[in-house]
Amino acid sequence: IITVHAEAGPHLDRSLQAIRSLGKKAGVSLNPSTPESVIEYVLDRLDLVLLMTVNPGFGGQAFIPAVIDKVRRVKALVGQRPIDIEIDGGVTPETAPLVTAAGANVLVAGSAVFKGGTADAYRTNIAAIRHAADRVAAREPA
Repeated sequence: IITVHAEAGPHLDRSLQAIRSLGKKAGVSLNPSTPESVIEYVLDRLDLVLLMTVNPGFGGQAFIPAVIDKVRRVKALVGQRPIDIEIDGGVTPETAPLVTAAGANVLVAGSAVFKGGTADAYRTNIAAIRHAADRVAAREPA
């Protein structure tokens, strides 16, 4: 999957067409302040929507809670289409269940994984995020 930021250029549809012409899957990333309406006209070209839950630039930023409602709105836009909803930024054991309950099914964790500085700490951190997300998934009807 090749993902482009919606804000990076003036012709999102052309960018997605170019990716697809290479035989690749296509995704769009939206910054926290970018409205989800920018993807409405390209939904049928998408395999993934990446929602930034921090402003891009550096790791360790605080999760922006207002994006949870945006996840719900994107999930509603996507409907039954086979489009993944990915979250990047501030993913922790506390935020993972919030975004998965809202509709996200792919999580990117950075700083939260590397707390503790040892391989055992990394394993524990990853397990905690997975467990938090899995609790929500287990409650969803099959």
